[in-house]
Amino acid sequence: MAKITTPRPVRGTQDIFGDFERRFTHVAETFERVRRLYCFARVEVPVFESTAVFARSLGETTDVVSKEMYSFEDRGGDSLTLRPEFTAGIARAYLTEGWQQYAPLKLATHGPVFRYERPQKGRYRQFHQIDAEVIGAAEPMADVELLAMADQLLHELGIADGVTLQLNTLGDAATRDAWRTALVEHFMGHRGDLSEDSLKRLDKNPMRILDSKDPRDRPIADSAPGIDGYLTAEAADFFAAVTGGLDAAGVKWTRNDRLVRGLDYYRHTAFEFVTDRLGAQGTVLAGGRYDGLVESLGGPATPGVGWAAGIERLAMLLDDPTAESIDAVVIPMGSAAEARATAILADLRRAGIAADMAYKGNMKRRLAKADTAGARYALILGDDELAQEQIVVKALRSGEQAKMPLDWIPQGMFDLLFEDELAEDNDAALPALADRLAVR
Repeated sequence: MAKITTPRPVRGTQDIFGDFERRFTHVAETFERVRRLYCFARVEVPVFESTAVFARSLGETTDVVSKEMYSFEDRGGDSLTLRPEFTAGIARAYLTEGWQQYAPLKLATHGPVFRYERPQKGRYRQFHQIDAEVIGAAEPMADVELLAMADQLLHELGIADGVTLQLNTLGDAATRDAWRTALVEHFMGHRGDLSEDSLKRLDKNPMRILDSKDPRDRPIADSAPGIDGYLTAEAADFFAAVTGGLDAAGVKWTRNDRLVRGLDYYRHTAFEFVTDRLGAQGTVLAGGRYDGLVESLGGPATPGVGWAAGIERLAMLLDDPTAESIDAVVIPMGSAAEARATAILADLRRAGIAADMAYKGNMKRRLAKADTAGARYALILGDDELAQEQIVVKALRSGEQAKMPLDWIPQGMFDLLFEDELAEDNDAALPALADRLAVR
């Protein structure tokens, strides 16, 4: 019989487990806590959409659309695409589900996204993002709130040190048109020295030349005219309101007048939180205002602003996580005790107590397993204890132990072990608890 070959994981995917899973989950749970503090509603959108959702919103000429999207034709002949980001799908839902009635709408989500790009440190073909959006608010305070939320998230994750908020304005439509004309004129004067990619961008997306990484482009991009000379009074006031709001909120920022978004629907605020701890690709969270996005999907003029961050990249910046704590491990010795222990375990879990069972090996090995798992208590049950309707409770840190009545557990008395008088540094009080429960 031919040997069966185990299929390998698809390149650019990952199996998340152990320490990294704890980091990953910590990022998602911290994001959930912070988004509730800022009163952002949780939303779920499909993992795949009509390809037109992303082609229209991201632009046919962008690398994401032309090179990186996972698109396929389904059995009905429709072109579908696995989402490469969240914003377009949320904007589509805003239109098709009638959410305009709730505007301004503050939404947050997280989950997998898909891009066919070269896998590298912290970047995968299936990766995960957290995402926050405000749709229907044209005021600069929406930008401030999102940036304050992102800043607080990074602080609560403990990774804000060494992360810099880089901020720029892209102005309004009049500003962009004037600046774009000046950029084209500048780059046309250096056409013979630009890279092949930048030559392609010159006709359709000249702003993207400003963030080119090609060494041939950098001197030309660095000498290009900045946007400040083309800002309308309204655009300048908007940016001043954003920076003033950030200062009032205590959010530190630095100006980067070369930070751009190439698509025409981006307006006003553009930002990135950047670190030097992840190599050359140092952006950990990025976003901006996209006042023309909903229109690109066939909707009315609707302001919007949002950001996204890769969970994996944030998790890489975290310190080693602590393992999840276990309150108790039940150790039954014998078949009769095992049957009773199953009921005890169910009672503990229904009472909200994290509990497990050690049912293999001798007593020493089972206690060692409970200790390795980080459990506070071992609940030991054998034939003698069953005959006396008692159970041995052993504090694994101090070694103290006492017998308790079996009916003490379903009565919800286990929480007495977690009262202040029985804190972790005072497990020696176990005998006192036994006295209180009239056990001798």
